[in-house]
Amino acid sequence: MKAIGLMFAMMLAGAAVAQPAPEAVKSYGPYDAGRRLLVRGTTDIARFETVMDLFASRRGDTRIDYEQWGSNDLFQVTVADCRQGVEAADMVISSAVDLQFKLANDGCARAHRSAATARLPQVANWRDEVFGITRELAVIVYNRRLIDDAEVPRSRFDLIDLLRPDDSRFRGRVATYDIEASGLGYLFAFADAQQATTFGSLIEAFGRSGAVATCCSAEIIDGVADGTYLIAYNVLGSYALARAEQNPDIVAVAPDDYTLVLARAALIPRLAAEPDLAGAFLDFLLSEAGRSALRSAQLIVSTEEGGPEYLRLPETAETSFRPIALTPSLLVGLDRHKRRDFIALWRSTFPNGGGAAEVTPE
Repeated sequence: MKAIGLMFAMMLAGAAVAQPAPEAVKSYGPYDAGRRLLVRGTTDIARFETVMDLFASRRGDTRIDYEQWGSNDLFQVTVADCRQGVEAADMVISSAVDLQFKLANDGCARAHRSAATARLPQVANWRDEVFGITRELAVIVYNRRLIDDAEVPRSRFDLIDLLRPDDSRFRGRVATYDIEASGLGYLFAFADAQQATTFGSLIEAFGRSGAVATCCSAEIIDGVADGTYLIAYNVLGSYALARAEQNPDIVAVAPDDYTLVLARAALIPRLAAEPDLAGAFLDFLLSEAGRSALRSAQLIVSTEEGGPEYLRLPETAETSFRPIALTPSLLVGLDRHKRRDFIALWRSTFPNGGGAAEVTPE
């Protein structure tokens, strides 16, 4: 009996270890504040804390607890809270906007209406439950110290051409997200498959040239900075641009053929303990002050001419940008059979890049 009891205890301990957990936590505002707002998000704390600091400073009675999560784990814990009927986060913000849309579609979000949300374009407001709060580009990243200007891929066609020769120096030195570990990576890759006539050739070129599917934005950009990778594909531009401010060798390219444009999605969970306070935070994010703070964190990227020289815009920007709209079409990629088939294709392309981990940051 003791052996059985010990085995049961070990199983419980293993289950506890397997529970999703945040990667980092930080608080803003007075410790003894009368009200607390729990925000869970995929945005790195370093990118988001200016925004939270500013909101907390404007409300002396409020403390914000921010938990940084990987996108897949964030979805799992939010689903669990919803199904179990427990109070948890007051706001959830994720770059994996398809997973956010599914949460709302499954009845796990509550509506918030205000003058600020009414001003959002239709593609950034789904039923007053899911809201697009940023403007970020999916980019190609390179190190100008390691790649001549003539080699820089300005489109997917260029990238395919770089990978085609058997003796290409780019073999094994192109990196992108592991879509099994990263919800954002899956979103971008599936959007490519839906929009690009080049997708078949691109995925073939990745497989033939030994491209690498790996962890999060920061790790991939680190690899470009230190020369491990010569090119990063489909990386979230906000992280690349933030790094370029510190390292002028880093350059982000918005592809000429098309550039995916992401708006991180915020929602207020159905059982939020502080829904009104969460609504005030959302309105702040959509205000001029909030958007100015988001711009300073590179979470709203200007695509006007004369922008930062470390961002190379498409030659025909007005027709190249492809916003990822908050519409039911986001659910297509989450269909069980489509997802299974797409991941099978991915595994055949990146035999050493999938399934190694359940969670990564963006």
